[in-house]
Amino acid sequence: MNACTVCSTTLQAGACDWHQRCPACAYERGHLTPVINQQAVHDTVDEVGRDQALRELRLSNANALLSLLQRHLRAGQQRLLDVGCSHGWFLQTAARHFQALGIEPDHVVAASALAIGLPVREGYFPDVLAADERFDVIVFNDVLEHIPDARAALQASRAHLDPGGVLLLNVPDRQGVYYRLACGLQRLGLRGPFRRMWQVDFPSPHVHYFQADNLTELLRQSGFELLQATSVPAVSRNGLWQRIRYAQGSLAGAVVSYLLLSLALPVLARFQSDSLVCLFSPSRPIAQPVA
Repeated sequence: MNACTVCSTTLQAGACDWHQRCPACAYERGHLTPVINQQAVHDTVDEVGRDQALRELRLSNANALLSLLQRHLRAGQQRLLDVGCSHGWFLQTAARHFQALGIEPDHVVAASALAIGLPVREGYFPDVLAADERFDVIVFNDVLEHIPDARAALQASRAHLDPGGVLLLNVPDRQGVYYRLACGLQRLGLRGPFRRMWQVDFPSPHVHYFQADNLTELLRQSGFELLQATSVPAVSRNGLWQRIRYAQGSLAGAVVSYLLLSLALPVLARFQSDSLVCLFSPSRPIAQPVA
């Protein structure tokens, strides 16, 4: 696939053999294949450790995302769909305020969410939904970047969202400070951070990197208009040790990384976050002229 997902321009070679960039709109594509539910890959991923590593940040961001949603919803809008709900970090928080449903294709991760009583359907979006199921809110929280056919996922969201509903996307931002640092290190020959940003060798790697303008354009083409664009923290001090310890193999390396990043956080926080949050509503049909 050599055409840009957003503007159909021919993609150019990027930072490595599986990476491409769009010269027109700056979209980035990773030619990485999801291998969800392949046991050999799951054996290399510690899902319990991943849950512990990300829980603090994800729960904190869940509250921030719900606060953003409340600004754009009307009274009585209660039906929420969390696509790719993972361990249920966002779903658990949303269920206190909404009639919430999660969808998760990874059977190991879905089982862990079901085990704590969360309302989750195992399978892929939109396959596990009935054709007539509608929601007031659909959320892709760190999920859209993993879906190879992002355009089809957005069109399905348009079909399952009520006309007055809200689509919330939280995606990695290619203009974020950590991603830009990883790109710089990649050019110097230090490939680890760049591979980690794309989640290479994970069951569901990243296949897209957007920024605010090209994401908004893709949504416009899919029948949505922008309500608000903002960000949430991609890294925070809460849970930082658990996250580094999960990603870093050696204890000594984890200690050094934790100390360095702890010192750098106040400076890095002044730059653009790597977590882009955009809220959209279905576009209003164009009024026809009166004859």
